[in-house]
Amino acid sequence: MIGRSTSPRNVARAEEPIVYVVDDDASVREALRNLFRSVGLRVEVFGSAPEFLQSKLPDVASCLILDIRLPRLSGLDFQVDLARAAIHIPIIFMTGHGVIFMTGHGDIPMTVRAMKAGAVDFLTKPFRDQDMLDAVTAAIERDRNSRNEAKILSDLHAHFVTLTAREREVMALVTAGLMNKQIAAEIGIAEITVKIHRGHIMRKMAAKSLADLVKMAQAVAWTHRSYIRIGRGVPAVASPE
Repeated sequence: MIGRSTSPRNVARAEEPIVYVVDDDASVREALRNLFRSVGLRVEVFGSAPEFLQSKLPDVASCLILDIRLPRLSGLDFQVDLARAAIHIPIIFMTGHGVIFMTGHGDIPMTVRAMKAGAVDFLTKPFRDQDMLDAVTAAIERDRNSRNEAKILSDLHAHFVTLTAREREVMALVTAGLMNKQIAAEIGIAEITVKIHRGHIMRKMAAKSLADLVKMAQAVAWTHRSYIRIGRGVPAVASPE
């Protein structure tokens, strides 16, 4: 059986950002659903934290609107659970969700705790529709940027792991500013061999210029915790753990 092809409209729909609402008050959920739909935003509503956790979350930019005083599990405790889940499951961490707290019982300590834990805004009920829309727009943009950065780093890592140990060694020296002749003398190989390695490195890393490769090396250094020292003490990235 030949499956039906996905239409461009469905593909575009699948990539649209989503606003998630978790509130035990049905009237609030319905009001927010109507608000977001009125401006063309996809929205999914849930009556509890467990209900939200049991749902399948698409891999798209999104934000979570969370009532801070949910029954059984408070919004703040749920925020902690989400953070813990992100630590153990990176895909939940790369999703990068902005958390917007809304409450009728706002206070300073609660706000400080929420913001320190990563909330992007704290809205007190009753809130203006425009304030909510502004907060959601900022949260989605923040999550979209985080996802883009994660994608770039993921692609960079995929390129980096294809390098041989010698190519990583040469890459570290090249991006530290050494000339081919210096690199050859440093690691005891012929200058022509250095040039060959450089060519392989540029191709495998998809670098368009030396400046581009330097930026890549800096990014790789941030994504790997361990380092090795080569020759004169030039830091190079170690093999991925």
